[in-house]
Amino acid sequence: MSENQLKLEKRTVVGKKIKALRASGLIPSVVYGAKKDNIITQSNYNDTEKILKVVGHHSPVNLLIDGKEQMAIVKDVSVDPVSRKIISIDFQAVSATEVVEATTPITIINFETSEASKKHYAILHTLEEIDVKAKPADLPKEVTVDAANMSELDDKITVADLALPKGVELADKELSPETVIANLYDPAAEAAAREAEEAAAAEAEPTEAADVPADNGSKPEEASAEEKAE
Repeated sequence: MSENQLKLEKRTVVGKKIKALRASGLIPSVVYGAKKDNIITQSNYNDTEKILKVVGHHSPVNLLIDGKEQMAIVKDVSVDPVSRKIISIDFQAVSATEVVEATTPITIINFETSEASKKHYAILHTLEEIDVKAKPADLPKEVTVDAANMSELDDKITVADLALPKGVELADKELSPETVIANLYDPAAEAAAREAEEAAAAEAEPTEAADVPADNGSKPEEASAEEKAE
């Protein structure tokens, strides 16, 4: 098996029995085909995890399904929220010559060397992935953007700053080049502002007069008939 090839077997187990399948060390999957029927499949957990670490969760992978090769895109990976183990995978069968779309992570690099970092500013990553299109072999595992030149609080990184690899284009033509990927903030200034607000709110709270008796809501009892007669 080559480094980027994953062996799949056709699966017959479905429904509630999938839990036992996972317990036996297998991952259920589905291979969706544009021109073929969908194939329900399974693969060894350890082999699958190793392949995903190599190709990422949004890149092409060579599948070997019952001895037949098929190029595919990893479209979705479901992970258990507690154990963080993979519980299922969706593959999209593709041709090596067709242009396909994929969601690719955006990685910010070199912020730690920037003047903004030296000023103890922090970076807020607001757009973490982007849709791109390319032939399967050209799809990037990630798209990087350089933050080394960030310095002032009003500095930001936008879609226009992305340097896409050769053969790769943005899939969403309506996405504005000015869409913000990351911007800066000053954690110390924000913390000081919160403390000032809390102090102002505490000073504005009304104080109870110590000599005012508590009102328990009771009404004075009316005098009895004998008391009135006296």
